[in-house]
Amino acid sequence: MTKRTQPYKLGFYCLCFLGFLLVPLYGTAQLTYTESEAGIQIKEGAENVLFYQTQAKSLDGEFSRNNYIHPLYAIDGSVITEDFPEDHPHHRGVFWAWHQVVIGDKNIGDSWECRDFIWNIEEFEISRSGENLNLMVSTHWESPQWINPEGAQKPFLLENTKISIYPRKENYRIVRFEIALLALEKNLKIGGSEDEKGYGGFSVRLKLPEDIRFSSIEGVVTPQNSAVEAGRWMNIFGSFTNKNAPSGIAIFSHQESPGDKENWILREKESMQNCVYPGRKSVAVSTINPTILKYSLLMYEGQMSGREIQKIYKELK
Repeated sequence: MTKRTQPYKLGFYCLCFLGFLLVPLYGTAQLTYTESEAGIQIKEGAENVLFYQTQAKSLDGEFSRNNYIHPLYAIDGSVITEDFPEDHPHHRGVFWAWHQVVIGDKNIGDSWECRDFIWNIEEFEISRSGENLNLMVSTHWESPQWINPEGAQKPFLLENTKISIYPRKENYRIVRFEIALLALEKNLKIGGSEDEKGYGGFSVRLKLPEDIRFSSIEGVVTPQNSAVEAGRWMNIFGSFTNKNAPSGIAIFSHQESPGDKENWILREKESMQNCVYPGRKSVAVSTINPTILKYSLLMYEGQMSGREIQKIYKELK
């Protein structure tokens, strides 16, 4: 287990590498991690799994962000996410963000567009539970639009996020997310875009192949300009890997997450895939009981039927 408690902006990481310890698990190795000033690299044996970005990074001083995953790797080691894409430079790997971040009647920042918004990572811990590796991160949301009487930025929300990485099993791997949001100021709300799309929340910016297809438990899904209602998981299938072989990624929204249905913003090119929460209408974030959002990513090789994906979804309690 490792733990860091200094403010991230002071640059507190030291380099730490754990040697690879081989274990007989479907012919793969134990999950390991390496820390650097930029973030945390997760591997399984010699294979890359993901990189969690702790250090703020920008594009020529714009769109500064951290607290997200990029790259995310397919089972064969191919990079399947994008960062700073030309069409939407604020998109980044696997991220969770909102256009509306409001205290009272004042919109104090836009975490989706990385505008007037700072993710101040205060603490992180890395631990194991069985064969899984867990990253637990405490982050203060801050903005230059929200300051104390002395003129300094003050945190207005505490985000506690747990990212659980599962070892490869047969032809797939799972990464789970539990994102707990606790307001530090009264009358705080978050919401999606203020148009008919209402996009915002948990999102993945993928490298999209020409043969991309979408399906859910209800069958084939056709992307629309606005959100599509299609159940608790979305399967995205195509030639993602360097081998140009069939593979896919399924996004799960777990039953414990708020809402009794799931809307999806889906795109066949030049954009992200978004599990919409809460939509166009903003919702309050409590100062007492955190809003808890639970999602998982299922990366797989070959093909998976809807029945197989549903079985894995149900097994993830």
